[in-house]
Amino acid sequence: MSGIKLNAGLFSKRLGIVYNSWNNAHKEDDYASISEVGALLLVAGDPAAEDEPLRKGTALQTWLLGFEFPSTFLLFQKTQLSILCSASKAKILSQLKNSDSPVPIEFYVQAKPKEPPTDALPRFLQTYASHDRVATLVKETHSGKLVDEWNKAVSDSEKKPTVIDMSPAVASFLAVKDEEELKCVRTAANLTSTLLAHYVAPKLETILDREAKISHEAFAAQIETRIGYGEGDKAKGPDMKIWSKSRSLNDIDWGSTEFCYPPVIQSQSTSSGYDISPTAESTQDDISHKGVLLVAVGMRYKSYCANLGRSFIVDPSKEQENIYSLLVSLQAEVLLRLKDGAVAREIYHHALSVVKEKKPELEAHFVKNIGHGTGMEFRDASYVLSAKNARRLRSGMVLNLVLGFTGLEGGGKRYALQLIDTVLVGSDKATCLTSGVKSTKETMFFLNQDEGEPSSKAPAKKPPAAKSGINGNASPTKNKTAGGKVLRNKTRSAAQEELVQSMAAKIADHQRELHTRLHDEGLARFSEGGGGTGGKEGKGWRRFQSYKGEAALPREVESLRIFVDRKSQTVVLPIHGFAVPFHINTIKNVSKSEEADFTLLRVNFQTPGQLAGRKEDTPFEDPDATFIRSVTYRSPDANRFDSISKQITDLKKEVNKREQQKKEMADVIEQDTLVEIKGRRPTKLPEVFVRPALDGKRLPGEVEIHQNGLRYQSPMGSQKIDILFSNVKHLFFQPCDHELLVIIHIHLKAPIMIGKKKAHDVQFYREASDVQFDETGNRKRKYRYGDEDELELEQQERKRRQMLNKEFKLFSEKIAEAATASTGDSLEPDIPFRELSFEGVPFRTNVRLQPTTECLVHLSDPPFLVVTLSDIEIASLERVQFGLKQFDMVLIFKDFTKTPLHINSIPSAQLDDVKNWLDSVDIPLSEGPVNLNWGPIMKTINEDPYEFFQQGGWSFLGGAGGGEESDADDASDSESEFEAESDEVESSESTQEASDYFDGSDASDDEGSGSDFGSDASEGDDWDELERKAAKDDKKRTETGRGHDSDDSDRPKRAPAKSKGKPNGKASGKANGRR
Repeated sequence: MSGIKLNAGLFSKRLGIVYNSWNNAHKEDDYASISEVGALLLVAGDPAAEDEPLRKGTALQTWLLGFEFPSTFLLFQKTQLSILCSASKAKILSQLKNSDSPVPIEFYVQAKPKEPPTDALPRFLQTYASHDRVATLVKETHSGKLVDEWNKAVSDSEKKPTVIDMSPAVASFLAVKDEEELKCVRTAANLTSTLLAHYVAPKLETILDREAKISHEAFAAQIETRIGYGEGDKAKGPDMKIWSKSRSLNDIDWGSTEFCYPPVIQSQSTSSGYDISPTAESTQDDISHKGVLLVAVGMRYKSYCANLGRSFIVDPSKEQENIYSLLVSLQAEVLLRLKDGAVAREIYHHALSVVKEKKPELEAHFVKNIGHGTGMEFRDASYVLSAKNARRLRSGMVLNLVLGFTGLEGGGKRYALQLIDTVLVGSDKATCLTSGVKSTKETMFFLNQDEGEPSSKAPAKKPPAAKSGINGNASPTKNKTAGGKVLRNKTRSAAQEELVQSMAAKIADHQRELHTRLHDEGLARFSEGGGGTGGKEGKGWRRFQSYKGEAALPREVESLRIFVDRKSQTVVLPIHGFAVPFHINTIKNVSKSEEADFTLLRVNFQTPGQLAGRKEDTPFEDPDATFIRSVTYRSPDANRFDSISKQITDLKKEVNKREQQKKEMADVIEQDTLVEIKGRRPTKLPEVFVRPALDGKRLPGEVEIHQNGLRYQSPMGSQKIDILFSNVKHLFFQPCDHELLVIIHIHLKAPIMIGKKKAHDVQFYREASDVQFDETGNRKRKYRYGDEDELELEQQERKRRQMLNKEFKLFSEKIAEAATASTGDSLEPDIPFRELSFEGVPFRTNVRLQPTTECLVHLSDPPFLVVTLSDIEIASLERVQFGLKQFDMVLIFKDFTKTPLHINSIPSAQLDDVKNWLDSVDIPLSEGPVNLNWGPIMKTINEDPYEFFQQGGWSFLGGAGGGEESDADDASDSESEFEAESDEVESSESTQEASDYFDGSDASDDEGSGSDFGSDASEGDDWDELERKAAKDDKKRTETGRGHDSDDSDRPKRAPAKSKGKPNGKASGKANGRR
């Protein structure tokens, strides 16, 4: 014990908090219990047993001194701090005398066991008795020799001060955590989250998957051994396979790590029933493999606690999914309310009101309190979030937020649901310190897709762990198709046909929910009070001024001849003996024609009422005024009119080009100055290329992470690119698996200028295959023959790619950490999921599009594509017809002023994959057999969005995609004037640059273009039958001599088509209708 070193500075700081709070107790309700006392007495006897919870007095002593000192009394007085302890403890505590303490410290040292007693205890008692009122922890009982002597001395004393309970004040001392404490709490939270995500959840999934027979108690014991067990030679250290999954757990003091309580595992076979209180225990009953399973794990690091609890549901009913989704959304609501100054009971009442509003029948099942303060004490009763607690929360407090419902019934069984996290109260909202395994995708397990029947579902491909509700609130239904985990042992005998039908039905159900919610949100968004603009903003009227007065007119106008003034962007025309200037923007165009010996020059002006399409809505100051539409001049000098016509046309083009450039640069921002890191070298990623490329020779540079942004430094010296973290919207890391490049890609909130071009995206990359690597000089080469060289080269290539991936991923994570620290907003590197990718044409070339957690991206080649999923209103799948090899997808954005994005020519074989993905990320989708003309559609919507939603909104697209049970009549009833006819689509002008790629050839090249589908002869036949019939007809024609007329005998034989498909994907006859 003699080697113990106390932190004197931290002691002085925390002792100052105690005295400041005590001196100002009359101003704070939290310290009212000590406002009128003369001293505070903190008693510590012998150490408590290991199975006893931590006492508040021990917590306060450890908080002040850094260690627990048994058999030590502390008496806080206004003018000094008196400490009664043994000689050995006094020697250690004497380190505090040299500290900058707010009051002097006096020691009352007791004699050693074999030495005669000192007067320390009587003098300490005299000091104690000199006060009329003394505050102490009345409810705590202590044992030990010193405590017995003290109790006897106090009882024999003539003067006994009045004793006041100071528990509420001590709770307030400990409630707000400083940086040192928060560091310990965050580590405890990280330990707990890592254990849950990388051991408890996977192990539980394995138990359910294999239907393993294991008791709740045994599983809990296995969890406890992850931090090590045993003593001496038989001791086993912590399981680093688990803890190494978190980078921040490398320097853990495992001796200071322990569980707050034995992990609690409960299932429907638990004999004592479900219990979500902290006193629950794991029973010896075997874990049930169906129903609800509750898991609670709490860990303590350096005396500070963190706790979390989760609910796992096997084969959840729709009601159970809805209730769990309510818990997830309720937690988000409560976190917004947990802020500095909030009253505990108001938080509880708000949570209860949310439950009443969304599911009033659950009010009686809601927990009686929704959490409590935590720290050194696992449960601080002074800060319970209940209906009666009037205490105010303060920034820096750590709470254990416990949300749950008990006594629920489903399928004849009673169950409970819980969602528990450790949260930190902030100035404007609370943040979760524990995380992971929270979304419905991670907590739902599916043994059977249809209740009462054997499972027919093959193991579902697990999608990316997307954030819950990318496009809105989490929807419970979608998880059955895309998010829930399917256990293998129930699906091996599944039939694929039933799987497809089940998936389609579930997607249809979920899509109906999404479409309903989309419609309701649209009405709310564009209602009179909903902030909708109604599309009334339109274009503004602009005034152009050529000259400020007659004096400013150029001298050339004195000759009263037509003059083009490029400097003022004006054309001066002679009219009735006056020089009249016209700004170039008032002129529409000029035309020249010959008439006998004269040349006519006609100047046409911009006027209202011209039905020229795009200029139809050009605004004017007074559209009812009288306008000159054109002016015509006649001259025998044809060369001069040629020159004037060319000058006016060139000036018009120049001004239009300048206006277009100005419009394009309107959203370009001027970034703040990059703050470089001082005192140390910045983290660098060397030898990388940048896109868009800088001017000059293509050479690799390096990327540096600075205080508030990134800097790409070119080897050319002066050339550099600065990107501020505040302007980063998305950060992507794309590994070089199956790719030629390893990429870190940054998508910006607002474009910046790189060279002379604006850029929305900046990409840093390195080529995966090193062309400059020369293997010919390898001495081992002459000893190797056959395939050995190639195998070695493949291994080296694989290793090089792994190293590249590791290097770039680590750097992207460092960027995310620096950005989060700089801006306060969470930023994580997003990795594309290649297994969910599909091919399409978003611009002019066919590329691979890959979904990520938050976006749909193409990063391999410019032009890049980054579409944020939360910005998408609805996805329209077009040219979805039987027999077509490809279909198109149009993404309509929530900002209706944005042009919809067309992704053309997606292979029809990937239709189901695309629909499943869209459904899993909560994007409403629709299907149609033809392409729609989105220019007029969006124009109509923007004119009055509220009217659009009142008249049915997106129902004109035909409703939810994927529903086979939808009747054709229902689909046709929902048609509107927005559906384009085949001829209109063929001639309509594309509103998206990407759609210029599609000229209808895809549909017409698909032999038959769907016309077989409407043929009476082939109705009801499958494809194999049609092939056989076609071959039989061909053989018959050949035998009768008619087969020689055919010039396409090399083509595959298919059923005879009665009608030729049209370029837009519609076929005549029956195929022209909806399926």
